[in-house]
Amino acid sequence: MKLFLKGERCHTEKCAIEKRNFAPGQHGKDRKPKLVGYGLQLREKQKARRYYQLLEGQFRNLYEKALVKKGVTGENMLNTLERRLDNTVYRMGFGTSRAQARQLVRHGHINVNGRRVDIPSFEVKPNDVIEVREKSKKNPTILHARDATAHAPSPNWLEVDRENLRARVLAQPKREDLVQIQLNEQLIVELYSK
Repeated sequence: MKLFLKGERCHTEKCAIEKRNFAPGQHGKDRKPKLVGYGLQLREKQKARRYYQLLEGQFRNLYEKALVKKGVTGENMLNTLERRLDNTVYRMGFGTSRAQARQLVRHGHINVNGRRVDIPSFEVKPNDVIEVREKSKKNPTILHARDATAHAPSPNWLEVDRENLRARVLAQPKREDLVQIQLNEQLIVELYSK
């Protein structure tokens, strides 16, 4: 399944999934995995981990926090994943991939409410203003990413000003806003609740 981990490359014919959509090896085309139960749950969890580029410990801690919150655990988990600063910068269109957005955050190019934040797991809240620092506004990587992602619509929970390289969080992301993510969060919750 295409997880768009390589940024722009995933939108071209150079994408690995487009070139060769089967397992490696001599019998890769003939192998059809039969997944049931635990295998399906594990595959879904690994897909989510790779999609958001988190380590197992980080993902597990995120699940534990979502479990304690009121509401549906799977939706709480997706909400928390979407509100991470690295993911928000990616959704704003200032990084062509989540890895690039994470690097922008780690290198200190992003301000939240006027203060420099260099922690990718920082959770944004409604009414937070996220912007590229003044010193970094001419950074060619950020400008290229902005132009490359100009065709992509911004999510409903963000108000993005591409010209000034800033955005405001309007509300908490809802599951309906995340239709482009093909995840079954219920399988992840079932896996961790064993």
